[in-house]
Amino acid sequence: MIIYDISRSIPETEPFEGDPETRFDIINSIDDGDIYNLSSFSMSSHTATHIDAPYHYDEEGRKIDEIRLATFYGKCTVISTDRILTGEDMEKLLPKCRKRLLIHGNGMGYIESSAAQVIADSDLILVGTDSPSIAAPFDEDKVHRILSVNDKIILENLDLKDIDDGNDYTLCAFPIRLDGLEAAPCRAILFEQEKGF
Repeated sequence: MIIYDISRSIPETEPFEGDPETRFDIINSIDDGDIYNLSSFSMSSHTATHIDAPYHYDEEGRKIDEIRLATFYGKCTVISTDRILTGEDMEKLLPKCRKRLLIHGNGMGYIESSAAQVIADSDLILVGTDSPSIAAPFDEDKVHRILSVNDKIILENLDLKDIDDGNDYTLCAFPIRLDGLEAAPCRAILFEQEKGF
């Protein structure tokens, strides 16, 4: 089995525009004569690779701790694109996809609102992207709202540079348990079964 880490480094990832800066502080340091190392950090719940719960855009939606853990683990399909995916694109793609879909767009794996509506009407349970957001800036609110009110889970800011298209992957992307919040960072991993012996 091949294991791919498809998470982005929190310290090395710029916060989403308008989000607070990520901050790390050294509290104790062995180098400074303390008996142990201790640090603290603060950041947005949408920093680096993270899960958006439906509550992000839907006051009645599930919060991050209310989503079944099975949602974040299972077979998935990875597709590549060099443009924003439309509803027509999604209608062609979804019949060939598992219930979890990851979009590899070299940092711009966006969908437009018509694609979000097709996903909303499908049995897809999770859609992920290698961009900081599933939606292009001009469609940010509408795409998120459609997915949220239809209880679809969003996985954003993946690192898919070493991942080929295919549906022989198993995704593991459990969010940190942050009860009551609309999002949480996660460590996203893909498992691929090696071919042959």
